[in-house]
Amino acid sequence: MKKTKEVITFKPKDLTKKLLAVLAERARDVIIKRYGLGKNSSPLTLEAIGSEYGITRERVRQIENFSLNAIKKSSGFTGVAGEINELKVIMEAHGGIVHETEFLEAIASDKSTQNHIHFLLVLSDSFTKLKESDEFHHRWTTNIKAAEKLEESLRKISKNIKDQDLVSENDLVTKLLSEVKDLADRAALENEVLAKKWLNISKLINKNPLGEWGLAKSPNIKMRGIRDYAYLVLRQHGSPMHFEEVAKGIEKLFGKKAHPATCHNELIKDERFVLVGRGLYALSEWGYTRGVVLDVIKEILRKEGPLKRDDIIAKVLKERHVKENTILVNLQSPAHFKKDQSGRYTLV
Repeated sequence: MKKTKEVITFKPKDLTKKLLAVLAERARDVIIKRYGLGKNSSPLTLEAIGSEYGITRERVRQIENFSLNAIKKSSGFTGVAGEINELKVIMEAHGGIVHETEFLEAIASDKSTQNHIHFLLVLSDSFTKLKESDEFHHRWTTNIKAAEKLEESLRKISKNIKDQDLVSENDLVTKLLSEVKDLADRAALENEVLAKKWLNISKLINKNPLGEWGLAKSPNIKMRGIRDYAYLVLRQHGSPMHFEEVAKGIEKLFGKKAHPATCHNELIKDERFVLVGRGLYALSEWGYTRGVVLDVIKEILRKEGPLKRDDIIAKVLKERHVKENTILVNLQSPAHFKKDQSGRYTLV
């Protein structure tokens, strides 16, 4: 998805420099380090700052809170109301609920400037930060009730996705918009663009490198080995593939080295795959029966009842890429099959 770049009329670094001027030296240094506003753009923890000053993390927290309140009460902060409103307008154009990282990246490309914008969000009561949880990433909102509705909708969508399900992005966007159409219609962004941004807020669902969505914990989304990559290769191909072609597909689609022999050994042990011919694999979800040709014939007769030779051959060939003679040889097993007076085969 192409990222939308927003334009602001002010320089965040110049703005925060003026706001920090009201603080005493140590308090200013604490805020700069805590929010990554200096040359080092990596914010420091309370413990790290406390260690530098030889004070407790709780004391650092007190200094931080006192400093933020001092800035908010200063005349300088009153003077930046216009700039704060610019950020509010942008956030509301994004639906009023935004993924923190994505929102900051939409305004500034460098991490340092992003930190200064983040600091302005922290200072203003116009914005509420919703902290990261097991379900959601860090996010900001200008409307708590709207954020709660979106989060409930994202939970609902994830509950309707099963472990192995893969859903197209378009289908997921349609489902989300049907849940929060009123929220999306208030925003300046196109509904589809906005829905894709909102999907990224959730940690319950995610998409794989092929752009398909599913539960974040699913092996179809969070691939852990050759088998998971092979599954996606076969699924995209849509028909049986030789294990050597599967290995090539893994490298082409995902840039992962896959030795053909290793691929063969992994697939034959996984119930998601069925060996349907000499080195040919299919997905069991396509309806293929596991086992050798003898097992396939037995399963067909168990389901269909008595069948003539040509009907059995036709049905087996849908399951296995083998020669007709291989099927006929298996049918001659008196321990498993018998032929009635009308020439139909049944199970013994």
